[in-house]
Amino acid sequence: MKDELIKLIFPNVKDKSYYEEKYPKRDLKEGAVVTRFAPSPTGFVHMGSLFSAYVSSKAAHDTDGVFFLRIEDTDQKREVENGIENIIRDLDNFDIKIDEGVTSNGEVGIYGPYIQTHRKEIYESFASYLMSIDLAYPCFLTEKELEEMREIQEKDKLEIGCYGAFAKYRDLSDEERIKKIKNGEPYIIRLKSQGDINKRIHIKDLIKGDLEFPENNIDVVLIKGDGFPTYHFAHAVDDSLMHTTHVIRGDEWLSSLPIHYELFKVLGYKLPKYCHLSPIMIQDGEIRRKLSKRKDKEAAISFYHELGVPKEAIKLYLLTIANSNFEEWYNANPRESIDKFKFDFKKVSSSGSLFDMEKLLNISKNYLSYLSASDFYNRLLEYTKEYDSEFYNLLVKYKDDSIEFINIERERKKPRKDYSSFSEVKDNMWYMFDELFFKEKKSLDNSEIIIDYFNNYYDSSDTEEEWFNKMKDLASKYGYATDMKAYKEEPDSYPGSIVDISNMIRISMTTKDNTPNLYNILKILGKTRIEKRINEYYPSSKKD
Repeated sequence: MKDELIKLIFPNVKDKSYYEEKYPKRDLKEGAVVTRFAPSPTGFVHMGSLFSAYVSSKAAHDTDGVFFLRIEDTDQKREVENGIENIIRDLDNFDIKIDEGVTSNGEVGIYGPYIQTHRKEIYESFASYLMSIDLAYPCFLTEKELEEMREIQEKDKLEIGCYGAFAKYRDLSDEERIKKIKNGEPYIIRLKSQGDINKRIHIKDLIKGDLEFPENNIDVVLIKGDGFPTYHFAHAVDDSLMHTTHVIRGDEWLSSLPIHYELFKVLGYKLPKYCHLSPIMIQDGEIRRKLSKRKDKEAAISFYHELGVPKEAIKLYLLTIANSNFEEWYNANPRESIDKFKFDFKKVSSSGSLFDMEKLLNISKNYLSYLSASDFYNRLLEYTKEYDSEFYNLLVKYKDDSIEFINIERERKKPRKDYSSFSEVKDNMWYMFDELFFKEKKSLDNSEIIIDYFNNYYDSSDTEEEWFNKMKDLASKYGYATDMKAYKEEPDSYPGSIVDISNMIRISMTTKDNTPNLYNILKILGKTRIEKRINEYYPSSKKD
């Protein structure tokens, strides 16, 4: 009768052993880690899921293991158009290498399909196996019965779920089950739990440490009414057949561990090593809460893309959250590839990290400062091409000058750190382009000193030392202090210092009192453009 029941529910099912032979144990070196990123195609990758994906890929690649992408799309109601493509694109944009699974070039690897809705027959095989050993059964509870059950449980403050006396169809005879199915009564497949809530299970989490839970005693759903598996059942089957060694996921799944523990046990497979990441938190007034993709702009990856924060900086920031020893390593090796840093589960915080935008931008500023000028320029072009066509066209038109400006005080042990994002560059560079400079209406003071300097002192062929000495001569001519120590001792004895003289020149050419090295700026502008700017604002400045 049992065989007849299984044949009625799963008429074309293959034996569980077929899939065990089809998906053999992976041939990897000892200690190699196999991880997966298994999102639902419900939108875009956000900061929390990016964190999980990056940590998973890092843990695998640091051990010469495998990182694969599996799409968990069995909840069809939540799927969005192009959801899978969006996920693949976001991972590609962050250079997170997918070794196996769903990729932009189709599915790669011998353990597929890697999209769960394409694995339906596999889940049916494993569900039929559990039915054959009397550890699963068809359940005919209606929505009304489920609602009444929950109301009673809530009223009496009982555990919520289908168990014990509430599992009214658990002990039907197979003959009764066949009759109901043939009569067209809707059903689902449930686990026939063997757990005892008064007993405890012990699981070692590589991040949270030693954990203890009551055994699962709920007859959880394995196969839903639409024929697709629940997350609990599908992940147990898939991670077993795909030989996942480490399941890295958010700690919101901790409460499900007893269910997963029992599922792996009844299926006859070894439990993978679980690594539950604490969420990234955000300070919301006096409340600290989980970073929300619905409430917080900082959760969206697109926010950083539009801001012009490089992907490498975000990955650097995520590693400072992931491993407590990373920041010290990076400070000592700022020019090294982060691939050389080895991820360590023992260094992962067991409590949530507070999201720190200021720290992320500081990391970005540090990263950008170590790029070569040409690399920075090319990355800036990519950004402005998408977000600022006017600036992009000027960067293309004045390529050499732009690279030279970007390179001011860059090739040194401690380079300038002017920008934390590409969106900040224009505000610090626009004055180098006449097309933008002459749009600004300026009223400039100290015209006599400025005109005197450019008519009688400035020479574009001067070395920086010669240039500075002439600035000192100009300062002395107008009574400004050239000795800063003397100026600090008797500031009232002078109208200002050589710093003020430099700023007069700086403002006349840039409108700003804080810029990169003035000597370099003047060299890049060149004699013709300098004269054009002086003549524009000081028409009487031309020499006779």
